[in-house]
Amino acid sequence: MTMDDDLSRIGISLPKNLLDRFDEILNYRGYSSRSEGIRDAIRTYITYYKWMSDVKGEREGVITMVYDHDQRNLLSDITEIEHEYHGIIKASLHSHVTHTRCMEVILVHGEGTHLKNLAEKLMAHKGVESVKLTTIPLEK
Repeated sequence: MTMDDDLSRIGISLPKNLLDRFDEILNYRGYSSRSEGIRDAIRTYITYYKWMSDVKGEREGVITMVYDHDQRNLLSDITEIEHEYHGIIKASLHSHVTHTRCMEVILVHGEGTHLKNLAEKLMAHKGVESVKLTTIPLEK
């Protein structure tokens, strides 16, 4: 067994509805265990993080974000962040998905590291379910 194959046991706490949804996906995709699904999810997260760290140079992009608008202070925090990055935000679209969940689509243009910083600031807040940054480099 190599060092990469050594297993570590961890304990995590998850809301029941999140675990139930995860189990449904695992079952649908045919995973043999939760552990294998969690390992796959962590690998995907690491790959996405590496991809995000390569976002450099002038880029066009879109940030999609889903959040709970009832989360205390979240709307004011999001607004404050968006005002801080007003120079790279070109447009935004807000949609009420349910009574408490909202989706926001933000069109951005600028230095890739600034786009990434904006996305990371948004995703760091409690009540934000997901943030995804997709960019393309500008052709010269």
